[in-house]
Amino acid sequence: MKSPPKSDQIDAAVIESLSEIVGAENVLTSPEDLIPYGFDGTAALKAKASCVVLPRNTEAVAQVVKLAASRGVPIVTRGSGTGLSGGSVPVVGGIVLCLVHLNKILELDTANLTVLCETGVITKAIDDAATPHGLFYPPDPGSMKISTIGGNVANNSGGLRGLKYGVTRDYVMGMEVVLANGEVAWLGSKCVKDVAGYSLKDLFIGSEGTLGIITKVLLKLVPRPVARRTLLASFDSMASAAKTVSDIIEKQIIPCTLEFLDKKTCASVEDYAKVGLPTEAAAVVLMETDGPVSVVEDEVAAMAAIARENGAIEVEQAQDDAHATRLASARRTAFSALARIRPTTILEDVTVPRSRLVEIVEFVEEVGVRHNLEVATFGHFGDGNVHPTILTDETDHEEMERVEEALAEIFTKTIELGGTITGEHGVGLAKKPFLHEQFADESYPLLKQIKGAIDPAGLLNPGKIFDLEPSAS
Repeated sequence: MKSPPKSDQIDAAVIESLSEIVGAENVLTSPEDLIPYGFDGTAALKAKASCVVLPRNTEAVAQVVKLAASRGVPIVTRGSGTGLSGGSVPVVGGIVLCLVHLNKILELDTANLTVLCETGVITKAIDDAATPHGLFYPPDPGSMKISTIGGNVANNSGGLRGLKYGVTRDYVMGMEVVLANGEVAWLGSKCVKDVAGYSLKDLFIGSEGTLGIITKVLLKLVPRPVARRTLLASFDSMASAAKTVSDIIEKQIIPCTLEFLDKKTCASVEDYAKVGLPTEAAAVVLMETDGPVSVVEDEVAAMAAIARENGAIEVEQAQDDAHATRLASARRTAFSALARIRPTTILEDVTVPRSRLVEIVEFVEEVGVRHNLEVATFGHFGDGNVHPTILTDETDHEEMERVEEALAEIFTKTIELGGTITGEHGVGLAKKPFLHEQFADESYPLLKQIKGAIDPAGLLNPGKIFDLEPSAS
């Protein structure tokens, strides 16, 4: 498998052919039009895009891929550009294939509890479409109001409800994929049980655009819960908050949400959103349970009691649905609130076994102090997913060196604790240097073997997850 060409220009004949496929208005080449496509949501990672193509159907995507394959031009697939690993940052001399116009919900099948949609559909729109039918699409990444479902599938996105309902992978029943040679394949089915052959769809989930271009997805829906209750508990130590979460799980209560915010995050969110969060507590835990009315009432009472047993300063129950929505929205605004403090906000993403949560949170705090960095931490306590957030300035090169040293220590510690360097955001460019540390055995070369078999020319999102060299073949 060879590296793609390094020229930052795309041949004029290729541009002309692209215009014939999708229309000249859907091919962007002027410098001012290309600027928004040179980066995603990842801080301090950007590159110059050479050309952006905006197809409107699968057939056009397939033709673009066939053209690119014939001319050795790399392709980076992109949705809304909300990724947090640099996965959709352009490559030199490549095509940015933006799928936002593939935005139709094609079928909502209430008999089989599925929805078929194109990959440019906004994630929240899927749940909105299911709601009138009493159905529910649970995965809820923080970017759900603007991220596309294709990006969610490509990165196997999680969200606040992951503890109870799982992540995107748990809802993908099938997909249409344009392969590296431009051929189109359908993977999966509407069948609840389907074990025919290898589970190829699962290979493409989380592949970050390196194996194929997903153009349609078939998703599972579930009945919408009839009741929901929300609690907010504040603690004078992170250890007490973590113990509360552990005790809830040990009691076999699986709420849909168990989120935490540290003191700095709480203060920032309250200043930004004014929802009444306690700003002096060391940690705040947001707990949400849903399901049948009787079960919800029992679980909310049990969780409140557990929080108090662990020394909660205060336990507040949402007064009504509007209050509950405000509390949940406060957690979702954590990134935006923190981003107001310094010019650059680096939102990281590590996951450890729940029993090691206190260790990783305390380690993050210690690393921040030792490297003289401003760090806030929030995340999904219920599933062990922590978001260390470093507030910095990417133009300050000396400080950025300290940021990189701190992050390297956090990733190494995470692996030592039996964790993973990414629970939601993917590897992309940001985590690539650390993947080999986690995949320390033959699993790392196996990744490259899969890439080499499915994309032998190495043209699909090259340089993401791992480098093309040495050859996987």
